[in-house]
Amino acid sequence: MPVLIFQLATSRPSGHFIWCRSRAFHPPDLAITPAICDLKHRSIQIRVKAGFKEYPLPNLRELLHFYAEAGVDTPLEDVPVDRFAAVEPARAPAQTSAPAVATRAPAPQAERPQDASPNAAPASPALNKTSVPDDTKIAMARQLASSASTLEELRTQLAAFDGCNLKFTAKNLVFADGNPNAPIMFVGEAPGREEDLEGVPFIGRSGQLLDRMLAAIGLDRTGVYIANTIPWRPPGNRTPTPLETEICRPFFERQIELANPKLLVALGGPSAKALTHATEGILRLRGNWKVHRTVSGIEIPVMPTLHPAYLLRNSAQKRFAWRDFIAVKMQLRTLTQL
Repeated sequence: MPVLIFQLATSRPSGHFIWCRSRAFHPPDLAITPAICDLKHRSIQIRVKAGFKEYPLPNLRELLHFYAEAGVDTPLEDVPVDRFAAVEPARAPAQTSAPAVATRAPAPQAERPQDASPNAAPASPALNKTSVPDDTKIAMARQLASSASTLEELRTQLAAFDGCNLKFTAKNLVFADGNPNAPIMFVGEAPGREEDLEGVPFIGRSGQLLDRMLAAIGLDRTGVYIANTIPWRPPGNRTPTPLETEICRPFFERQIELANPKLLVALGGPSAKALTHATEGILRLRGNWKVHRTVSGIEIPVMPTLHPAYLLRNSAQKRFAWRDFIAVKMQLRTLTQL
């Protein structure tokens, strides 16, 4: 999913302009560059070395559809805010002996507009907890994950971990579903909106499709274990960053180690890459058996396949997922007979 970060600028005679940096606006002859969307003239202008190159925008409906697909579905601010910056202290009350002509002091950059009502709720403490992810956070994640001796302890440690900022924008921790003693484990990428609301993985439209795919090979959720590499929903359903994946890696690797399945199924490219450290895309990876090596050195077969959400958008690819699931069924039958 393309990454789109935008700032709504001031109104100008030629219309409202939106500045954005996006992988979506990526013509073959251009690098990833800032762009201007002119809503009045319905065009996209992308900066090149000699100025801007204009691309037509058919209508505003398509622009809004593009924003929704890119994950830009929640307006936050008219200006960018550094969420990692420390919140500045409140300004001192005005002195009673103020001069006749006072100069207004500029508002602190990190200060948010406050409700005039005395009963206004205080700012969310989540913003104060955010921090810049670094190697220290990854080391902390490794320590917490390794200290868990059961899946329930791991869930508790993960719920207490504040090193991943996705936690502060998500509504619920989405840990796992199904049977932790099952011989097969399905690993997705990250929760979606429905999963975030309920705290259970794969319960939206893609989860319903996954249930039908499982039923097609004689399985259901009582016979499989389901989890994600990222336990918190990224804002706007965007793709998790590599750093976010690395911060969560100790937890999902420990989760696999504690569940100890005989077989892993990676749903989607990000999950397949996280489990196998492969660099190819999912269309090249799918259908080919790979190996996940746990921290303790145990090797578990991995079948990369297409994510159900991708199949909902690309029905023609379902035949390839069906082949992958048949291969999983045959391999599972072989492993359980040993």
